[in-house]
Amino acid sequence: MGSTYLSDPIIFLLDTVFSFYILAVVLRFLLQLVGGDFYNPISQFLVKITHPPLRVLRRYVPAVGKVDTSSIVFVLALQMFSDIITLTLKGIPFSFAALILLSVSQLISLLINVFVFAVFARALLSWINPGTFNAASNLLYSITEPLLVSCRRMVPDIGGIDLSPLIVLVGLQLAKMLIIPPLQQLISLVG
Repeated sequence: MGSTYLSDPIIFLLDTVFSFYILAVVLRFLLQLVGGDFYNPISQFLVKITHPPLRVLRRYVPAVGKVDTSSIVFVLALQMFSDIITLTLKGIPFSFAALILLSVSQLISLLINVFVFAVFARALLSWINPGTFNAASNLLYSITEPLLVSCRRMVPDIGGIDLSPLIVLVGLQLAKMLIIPPLQQLISLVG
């Protein structure tokens, strides 16, 4: 048994815990940004688990317009801390600049993935159970509607079929393909 026998499970557990909490902060940030329903039970859960550290951080990092900059600072700090632990346990040397770029690229990838899964889930729900209301579909609607509305303005319905989810999914995948690889190359140059 090598040194990875214990470090791999520890990395897995820490990465899982940090990933879920980072996702919760990102979802709360997005719901604040789009004006989501904070009386929704899922929103209430997100607020309760993210409010204590954000309340402290908001004393020092003010919001800029509708953008909750304290959430951005907090999620970046969490991602950096998670990356520090992972890289240290794996024994990989890193520079501070590479760490920042790695964390930013992971957060951008997470943000794009959140939108991809939300658009996909909303499209599936519209086919399987259209017109019903539940907490999850309401949040999916809040998160995805700004993207879909802007797409619907450019591409009208074709024969009563809304192609905006498909176009948004293609656009999000293209954005991920155009943004993430240059950041990864920059990380390898800096790191």
